[in-house]
Amino acid sequence: MNTGSVPTITGIVLTYNSARLLDRCLSSLDFCDTLLVVDSHSSDDSVRIAKTHGAQVLVRSWEGIGKQFEFALDHVQTDWVFIIDSDEVCSKKLKMEILAALGEESDNMRSLSQDIAGYYIPRRSWYFDRFMEHSGWRPDRLFRLFKKNAVRIHMSGAHQTFIPLGQAGRLDADIIHYPYSSFANQLEKLNDYAQRGADDLRARGVRGGIFAGLGHGFARFCKLYFFKQGFRDGRAGFINAAHGAIYAFLKYVRVLHADWGAPFDHE
Repeated sequence: MNTGSVPTITGIVLTYNSARLLDRCLSSLDFCDTLLVVDSHSSDDSVRIAKTHGAQVLVRSWEGIGKQFEFALDHVQTDWVFIIDSDEVCSKKLKMEILAALGEESDNMRSLSQDIAGYYIPRRSWYFDRFMEHSGWRPDRLFRLFKKNAVRIHMSGAHQTFIPLGQAGRLDADIIHYPYSSFANQLEKLNDYAQRGADDLRARGVRGGIFAGLGHGFARFCKLYFFKQGFRDGRAGFINAAHGAIYAFLKYVRVLHADWGAPFDHE
């Protein structure tokens, strides 16, 4: 960090055919000193949109989300990093809170602890017809604002988590998340996550199968709809729990191997 001066910050976004919300996403990062977009050979307008915002665009074939972020962090030249997904928006309140946390002009200016690694930020997600307040979607605090060398990336199946290497604070304003554009879009993502989850289970020697899939699917529905109070999210809560059950079933049943008819000579 540049002692005695305002810390600098890079906003990082990974993209692949992310044009749906990318303009709004990058516009919300106008407070960042640098925008870094790592694109995985998009065929839509993602790269063009990123360049109109003055982002540094690095094109790299997809090798998994952890590898993409490691690559991105290797190219950061600023003191701090703010991670945001291409289907997320940094709210105006969060922008002001980040500026305050980094020592910018603010009514609530505060000094940074020398040993602080970064900040957890809450995320508010829209699903179907509302922001989800239950169903396992809230509270949803993510370590997204951190010093360049104060984080470790932990992978679990298809998902990554940023682990602080030091003290972590908390901010109060939300990242706004619009994860799906339709049921078809959700099923497309669910299919991808289920396959990656199955591959991870198989690699770890976890047994799958139909009964495992049914059991985990039923358990996931109960967890989301009853224990996580998804019923309080109305129709959206039920639909979300049903999709969660489908995901769990597909993940465990896909651990099974099959030849699907190959070599197709069953006459």
